[in-house]
Amino acid sequence: MDVKLPPHEGATLSVVDMHTGGEPLRIIMSGYPEVKGQTLLSKRRYALEHLDRFRRTLMLEPRGHYDMYGALLTSSELPDADLGVLFMHNDGYSTMCGHAVVALGRFAVDYGLVKTPRSPETPVNIHCPCGLVRAFVEYADGRTGAVRFRSVPAFVFATGVTVAVEGFGDVTVDVSYGGAFYAFVDARRFGLDVGESKTRDLVDAATAVTKAVKSQVKLRHPVDDDLAFLYGTILTDGKDDFSEDATANVCVFAQAQVDRSPTGSGVTARVALQYHKGQIRLNQSRTFRSGATGSEFTGKAVEETTCGEFAAVVVEVAGRAFYTGLSCFVQEREDRLKDGFLLNPFQGKVS
Repeated sequence: MDVKLPPHEGATLSVVDMHTGGEPLRIIMSGYPEVKGQTLLSKRRYALEHLDRFRRTLMLEPRGHYDMYGALLTSSELPDADLGVLFMHNDGYSTMCGHAVVALGRFAVDYGLVKTPRSPETPVNIHCPCGLVRAFVEYADGRTGAVRFRSVPAFVFATGVTVAVEGFGDVTVDVSYGGAFYAFVDARRFGLDVGESKTRDLVDAATAVTKAVKSQVKLRHPVDDDLAFLYGTILTDGKDDFSEDATANVCVFAQAQVDRSPTGSGVTARVALQYHKGQIRLNQSRTFRSGATGSEFTGKAVEETTCGEFAAVVVEVAGRAFYTGLSCFVQEREDRLKDGFLLNPFQGKVS
């Protein structure tokens, strides 16, 4: 039978759903109001201040879930950009998302946002809030495949920082930037294994670290103050010295949201950290595995550069994204929960 929406009063929003390494991406196609602003960062602020109920509608229940992730396509002020994008999640709007860039690169070619695809790779320039990210999409016989991208300069903000973590005492962390700031800690510090321990235990440890770093370490970004916030904590298996074997990690970001993928911006930041410590060389590719799903990205530092006063590297990350469906959502006016809600498993209440 034909599937169609019954008569209703209220907004209608359509999306394309994808995943990269198991991490969802909901790409908003229509129904979102105009996002005003002269720059992408100003549009990010406008979305937060004036349109946040639409984020809640699509990311949270009953249309989304606690760990949903989204992308809103928008115009860009950069002449080299093929598209601009705002990223969203359960707690707001991030500045960079590597798994989303992998999916958006494929999406942009498939949906004609790049007018002349070419083989063997089609370049797609994606303006993220952190800056211009250059993606390269495998393309042959009209079909898209794997995607690699080179993000904004990645740098180490601080190493060996000791913070007092509630429930765990003093913990030493590194803080690195890959389009967003992350704290890095070896999971074994908490007696955990990123591939074997209970997800709840990993989330509790990472969330406690994030809270401690946010309160005890003042971050600074040399380009824009809007970028100077800690996005999350990445627990690693501690295998940072170069090896042909994959190294695993789990990223906990936003409001205790768990990335199912190896985390593209996290891999970017981790490669910068390993390069800073002399654990890898330029163009030495490593495989990074998600402790949650076992999915893999590759990452390597391809060029030395700077970001303000910080020594930095350009990092290339590669992965694959897949389509999962198309959806059309409605907000019926009489629905008390039409703007979405979050059943927080870590607080035991609806918000």
